[in-house]
Amino acid sequence: MREDSSVKLVVGLDVSDKWTQVCVVSMDSGEVIEEGRVRTRKVAVRERFAGRPRMRIVLEVGTHSPWMSRLLEELGHEVIVANAAKVGLIHGNSRKRDRTDAENLARLGRVDPKLLHRIRHRSQSAQEDLAVIRSRDQLVRCRSQLISHVRGSVKAMGSRLPSCSTECFARRAAAEIPQGLKPALDPILAQIATLTQAIRESDRRIEQLAKQYGVTELLVPIRGVGALTALTYVLVLEDPTRFATSRAVGAYLGYVRRLDESGESSPPLRISKEGDELLRRLLVHCAHYILGPFGEDCDLRRFGERIARRGGSFAKKKAVVAVARKLAVLLHHLWVTGEVYDPFYTARRKGEAPQEEDAA
Repeated sequence: MREDSSVKLVVGLDVSDKWTQVCVVSMDSGEVIEEGRVRTRKVAVRERFAGRPRMRIVLEVGTHSPWMSRLLEELGHEVIVANAAKVGLIHGNSRKRDRTDAENLARLGRVDPKLLHRIRHRSQSAQEDLAVIRSRDQLVRCRSQLISHVRGSVKAMGSRLPSCSTECFARRAAAEIPQGLKPALDPILAQIATLTQAIRESDRRIEQLAKQYGVTELLVPIRGVGALTALTYVLVLEDPTRFATSRAVGAYLGYVRRLDESGESSPPLRISKEGDELLRRLLVHCAHYILGPFGEDCDLRRFGERIARRGGSFAKKKAVVAVARKLAVLLHHLWVTGEVYDPFYTARRKGEAPQEEDAA
């Protein structure tokens, strides 16, 4: 990050739900100039920092960091949102308290902002649209838990409910509930039906939002990628140009191995699982579809099958993760280039004709 020579003060903010601890440090001498606290409310933060000379303000990522960082930037300040999980001086401090954390953030921001592992928040409009998808995810999770509860309760009485889709579970299960369990489970079935209707409404809203983001039309032609995954991908990344290469998206979403190199030792580790958990999970679902019985022949499927054929422990799981990572890279490439998806792009370059052409 380019140094701003006009900045004379560095501010560390330790944000909590009600109060935010403030520590102001001189950029030149490192001396603590001011300490105090401000209420964690928009009005209070605006009054505290409006009209002040441009400052470098450092705060940790958290519930309040999106709106607070946007507000402080609107007031003309340079804002750094730190990934505290990667800053040992913050999360690993044995004498952790608000005043100490605020001062440490300010001093790290003064010395070298790269030590803070800066996080970039998405825009307010993208955050609002992404909230629709996250709310749908919570509805689906609640419905799944309630369905499991109903099935488990019936099994405990020596009966079983028929297999059916979650969409029609409430209707199908109502007639199969043992009479003695109806007073307990009928209200649960009513809630499941309500959640199913709410999920349908969320799906319609997501379809509408996907049309508003025209770039999703470049992504959905991939078999297994629907409006939900395409829209989530666009909203989470928001600005594709911030990635130097499409391959960098794989690391951004946590699809690369963690490293623990020391001397000659470099043990194989699991993937980092950093980045957005929901998007990573959706891409894994897409990978399962691509490699599953309903998936069609394409470069992605062939790539995953080659990995699965290597055998070994967890070969199929490794194939799914590898396809999810490759899918994330492919989606970014289509986004930035505007190219039309070709399911056999790699096969054509290698001279390997698609199966339908071989059969012809």
